Amino acid sequence: MHPVLEGMILGLTLAIMLGPAMFTLIQTSIHRGLTPGILLAAGIFLSDLALVVLCYLGALQVFGNERNYLMFGIIGGVILVAFGVVTFLRKVHIADDENLLEAKVPGPLTYILKGFFLNFANPFVWIFWVSAMVTVSTSHDADSAAIEAFFAGTLLTIFATDIFKVIVASRLKHYLKPRYLILINHIVGIMLVLFGIYLLVKTLLNF
Repeated sequence: MHPVLEGMILGLTLAIMLGPAMFTLIQTSIHRGLTPGILLAAGIFLSDLALVVLCYLGALQVFGNERNYLMFGIIGGVILVAFGVVTFLRKVHIADDENLLEAKVPGPLTYILKGFFLNFANPFVWIFWVSAMVTVSTSHDADSAAIEAFFAGTLLTIFATDIFKVIVASRLKHYLKPRYLILINHIVGIMLVLFGIYLLVKTLLNF
């Protein structure tokens, strides 16, 4: 499977993951409009991009030693599977309007920074990108071109789907019920587990 396609599959999985960033994105779009929602999505994208770059630079150092490939590939794959299990079991809720994290006088930069730091400050986001980076680096034999193609596909897919969420957010307002959110979490959790297993198997086959 081509790295870009693999990245897009992961991006689509992450696109429906429920978390603080997704709820804030949808609620901001509903209550503030299209432009603030897009700016918030841009901030989230920049945050993910910064984390992926940081993880990539770290991975270059780690994978300079081929003996580290298998160990970190297995660890990363196991963490991805665990992340999927946690997502499957996670309880969800819709925040009240007063908890939207909105600034009193929001401007364009405010929304971008809000999206950036809301995502950047989430420890699960750090854990996920680190795990994904070491696992993907191992499964692709630390091939820089393949790794860059994979995460380009992932990040662009996430950003595109975030823009889509912003556009249709007003129509989702009456459908954001707990039972549907729980079902989405279950689906995402299963997909993450399967993706982690896929990367684990690919890593082991390389050795």
